[in-house]
Amino acid sequence: MTITRTQSGARMSQAVVHGDTVYLAGQVGAPGESVTNQTEAILGQIEALLAEAGSEKAKILSATIWLADMADFAEMNAVWDKWVGGKDAPARATGEARLATPAYKVEIIVIAAR
Repeated sequence: MTITRTQSGARMSQAVVHGDTVYLAGQVGAPGESVTNQTEAILGQIEALLAEAGSEKAKILSATIWLADMADFAEMNAVWDKWVGGKDAPARATGEARLATPAYKVEIIVIAAR
């Protein structure tokens, strides 16, 4: 099977397609923004990357969400729930982790079908 890499650099690709599966790199929002703003930006980036790979949010199979502080869980979920819209919700896990810089509050990784 062919492997297609999108927005590739020396370190990583933003998306990798293998067969009918799309793997996205962890997406982050603008450093220092609120959890709400970072989550909204990330979800927009996810939609754009999925579209570029021939997929869409309704085809997300799983999502892994990392929060710098689990105290932000409800704020992130408010954005996530609105975006998912109660339909086609993927399998999901959320955990707390130290992200690449303290200015990042949310990172989301998804795997989707095409």
